[in-house]
Amino acid sequence: MAVLITGASAGFGEAMCRSFVAAGYYVIGAARRIEKLEALQAELGERFLPLDMDVSSTQAIDDALQDLPEPFNIIDGLINNAGLALGLDMADKAHFDDWHTMIQTNIVGLTYLTHKILPQMVERKNGYIINLGSIAGTYPYPGGNVYGASKAYVRQFSLNLRADLAGTHVRVSNVEPGLCGDTEFSNVRFKGDNERAAKLYENVEFIRPQDIADTVLWLYQRPAHVNVNSIEIMPVAQSFGALPVHREAPPPAPVEEDFEQQSTSLFQKIKSWFK
Repeated sequence: MAVLITGASAGFGEAMCRSFVAAGYYVIGAARRIEKLEALQAELGERFLPLDMDVSSTQAIDDALQDLPEPFNIIDGLINNAGLALGLDMADKAHFDDWHTMIQTNIVGLTYLTHKILPQMVERKNGYIINLGSIAGTYPYPGGNVYGASKAYVRQFSLNLRADLAGTHVRVSNVEPGLCGDTEFSNVRFKGDNERAAKLYENVEFIRPQDIADTVLWLYQRPAHVNVNSIEIMPVAQSFGALPVHREAPPPAPVEEDFEQQSTSLFQKIKSWFK
């Protein structure tokens, strides 16, 4: 049996592949950048299988899952880690192509892959699905629009899976990280503007991919009767902001003329009538 980890070529996924292999599991690392996965295989050895998969394409998922070799052909754990944010523009200025890509990856891809793997888990009455959500699915922020909405979907989808899977012994957890550095997340979000991405992490003790990998491995190794529904992780440096209130500038007060000014004005008006 094996654990399938998507988004395995960098960040959380790469760290999780290393941690799970080190713990003795067979791991399928799935991502689009096969060359990075092959380099990881050279490091991790025969317990790691690189798999070329673009989760934004249902056809690519189908193709990737065909003819998996033993012992990787029975998937006991699915870690839906692949996902991305694109842009930080206000909704009226955002690019719809960015929205579409986030929906296809964060929602459609995660849902379709889960739908492909879940029946074999239910049939065996054993398995674990761990989804990588985000605090953005709980706490809205300006520019988060579709990214935050996609992670709110992941959160609710995870909870509804739990409701559906009662009695099957299949476990489901949603891991919701906050500010995490040493990944490509912000570089992707800002489309290669590495300087802008780096500023997010200046003078901040952020959480790191290994923190998430350790957490996910801990979840996976809990006793079979234990299900952690969700776990939210922030760096100590990050907390909650007050709800902003937009205040309009008050209209200018009318200028009140004194009696003398009013009289002069009226006299001038009457005088103009007799010209």
